[in-house]
Amino acid sequence: MGTGTGTSKQQRRGNTRQRIQDVALELFAEQGYEKTSLREISERLEVTKAALYYHFKTKEDILTSIFDDLTRPIDELIAWGHEQPRPVSLETKQLTLTRYSEILIHAAPLFRFMQENQATMRDLKTGESFKDRMLGIYEILKDPDAPMSDQVRCFSALFTMHGGMFVLKDVEGDPEEKRRAILEVAIDLVTRAHTGA
Repeated sequence: MGTGTGTSKQQRRGNTRQRIQDVALELFAEQGYEKTSLREISERLEVTKAALYYHFKTKEDILTSIFDDLTRPIDELIAWGHEQPRPVSLETKQLTLTRYSEILIHAAPLFRFMQENQATMRDLKTGESFKDRMLGIYEILKDPDAPMSDQVRCFSALFTMHGGMFVLKDVEGDPEEKRRAILEVAIDLVTRAHTGA
């Protein structure tokens, strides 16, 4: 069953392509990528399969477009990070995590899908491209000659942000307060890695 947020997205006027993405992602998260058909997507949208085919030929086309749209800010963040002076300052690393935290808010449905469809993600090219993006952020966070423990701290900072988003979503409390707490812990890990403390 949906959470109710999908209904408001379906009723949103305007961009048909965006509506298809929203409904498909909702169905993929609800019942799994493999178990969702294009027919079910078109029925939920209340459009014909022909109308759906006009925008997307396959489920993977839909998923790829969702990834492209929701991960574009990650690509922009990585590009920005690689433009920063070397060695990367602690302030740049902290700002990278802060910006990534904000990106995660808007990409939450995508991350829910990834969490609930891990086997599928391993088989799709989008899964590999997402892994590359995580490595891109990781390269900004870690120092080139960092000892292994500091490399682990930098990886752990990213996983803290991803894991925290899933684990804490069902914990009572203010969503913004939870986001700030997750970010604080991630920044603490990267700060320790940067200073070698």
